[in-house]
Amino acid sequence: MNVHFLLFFYFVFFIISSLNVSPARDIDRGPQTNPFSPKACAIRYWNRHISDPRPEPPGFLISKASPLNAIDSTFFANLTFHNSLSSYIHSFCSLANLFCSFDDHESAEKPHSGSAGGGGRDSNFAVYSNKNFAEYGSSRRGGADSFKNYSDGLNVPNDSFKNYSRSSTSHAEQFTNYATNSNVATADFAAYGSQSTGGSGEFSNYYRRVNVPNLQFTSYDSDAKGHRLNFATYNNDSNTGPETFISYGKNGNGDPSEFIGYAEKANIVRSFFTGYGESGNRAHDSFKGYGLSGNVPYSNFKGYGLGGNSGIDSFSNYRNGANVGDDSFHSYARNSNSGKVSFVNYGKSINRGSDSFQEYGKGSVGRTTVGFQSYSLGRTFEDYNKKGLTFSEYNNFSTQAAVKESGRFVNKRVEPGKFFRESELKQGNVMVMPDIRDRMPKRSFLPRTILSKLPFSTSKISELNEIFDARENSAMQRVITNALTECERSPSRGETKRCVGSLEDMVDFAVTVLGRNVVVRTTANVNGSKRNVLIGKVNGVNGGNVTKSVSCHQSLYPYLLYYCHSVPRVRVYEADIHDAMSNMKINHGVAICHLDTSSWSPLHGAFVALGSSPGQIEVCHWIFENDMSWTTTD
Repeated sequence: MNVHFLLFFYFVFFIISSLNVSPARDIDRGPQTNPFSPKACAIRYWNRHISDPRPEPPGFLISKASPLNAIDSTFFANLTFHNSLSSYIHSFCSLANLFCSFDDHESAEKPHSGSAGGGGRDSNFAVYSNKNFAEYGSSRRGGADSFKNYSDGLNVPNDSFKNYSRSSTSHAEQFTNYATNSNVATADFAAYGSQSTGGSGEFSNYYRRVNVPNLQFTSYDSDAKGHRLNFATYNNDSNTGPETFISYGKNGNGDPSEFIGYAEKANIVRSFFTGYGESGNRAHDSFKGYGLSGNVPYSNFKGYGLGGNSGIDSFSNYRNGANVGDDSFHSYARNSNSGKVSFVNYGKSINRGSDSFQEYGKGSVGRTTVGFQSYSLGRTFEDYNKKGLTFSEYNNFSTQAAVKESGRFVNKRVEPGKFFRESELKQGNVMVMPDIRDRMPKRSFLPRTILSKLPFSTSKISELNEIFDARENSAMQRVITNALTECERSPSRGETKRCVGSLEDMVDFAVTVLGRNVVVRTTANVNGSKRNVLIGKVNGVNGGNVTKSVSCHQSLYPYLLYYCHSVPRVRVYEADIHDAMSNMKINHGVAICHLDTSSWSPLHGAFVALGSSPGQIEVCHWIFENDMSWTTTD
């Protein structure tokens, strides 16, 4: 980089910034705002591209413009152009109001000491967050520790439970409502419960509604004896993340594990079970309701139960009602003795996925039994080693039957008010408002001068990892990869989509789809969330007629990134929202009603909540905090 070149720009913009020059119609920062600042540039861009009569740029949108001043914006733009931004990434993230700390340990505490050692007091860790529990409870005899509502609602909880309860006897741990409603949640359970005897670990409602779950269970419960584990409603409603179970239960003796409702209704959750239960004795593992109604669940069972003795594995209602999904069983139960594996109602998917059974049960001795009851359509076992194995009650299962059958197992609970019918938007009607609060980390758009020089493609992932200091398998790397993958996904039928990271790009997309006569709206605030509200005056946008609309929803990324898309046949409404008890106006909401739901999944939450099926009803929802809807002004 030419340092003199940068110093020259600093000098020029220092002179310019000292001048008393104001941009046209700067509604946010007064007459002294530098006309070369990213915010001033964004306002001028709005004025040039939105046709007369121009509405004022709404404050909620302009507030998302980059806070960089003119000098810093130019400095970082040149760093980006010369591929040197990574050297200044921390100051860039701070000055540009980005969120680049997905991998940070927010607590620098030493490991929690507490009740390590024989027979200490029970501990109740309610409403704790981001603590280090390495070595906690090691060699403890008896007692129980409770983690209830732990790390609840945090953006980036990061917890360490290394060697937790190691070599303990009859010690119990309960993780209830752990890290619910988080964005990027990281937990390290390396050597958790290893060499323990008796006791139990309960994971109930663990990691529910997490955006990017990141769990590492390395050598979890290894060399344990009779240590019972229960994963109930684990990782439900979560979005895109890996779960790694390496050497889980290795050399264990009589350790039962239950995965009940694991990853139910989750989106693209990947689970890796490498060496799970290896060389275990009398292991009993149950996967009940695993991946139920999920979208593209992926599980890799490599070396699962390898060399085990008298193990029992049960896969009941596994991946039922899921969309696609892929499972790999490589060397599962290889060299085992008298094992028993039962696949009941396995893989009754709406859209068929793929399963691979390589060297399954190879080298096993004794009476190893594998039962496939109501196992789904189109599976082949050409490479399956049949020696010493018994296939029982295998039959095909159709897609139509899967749709019907899945209704028996789907958890019917959808957040009240999340979806509603158009007829409910009537003045005087009382309805439930869902939680419309924005739970994403606070971030700003980038100036287009910087954004245009940054890569944004999965083919450039290595460059992005270097810029944002994203290490291999780190939370930051997953955040970047997940956003890029979703942005590069092919649009659904009738959808036009684009991911935008600057205010100018958002304006461009809205104008391309709708024309220059546009207005953008959002719900005014979050008042009324999670309680009954009274609907006041209702106004149908564009006379309540079917209209064109662009909706923009936040994506998780270091800078403010929106997934904007236009779908056919919608009606948009504005409605005053009143407190149901006092009748006082507390909010002004924007709602969108999708009239064509024919391409939606039969298991979409809207149909679970409202009944019916794709194409049979319209579905409405509120525009949540910091999301927005663009429509024409006609």
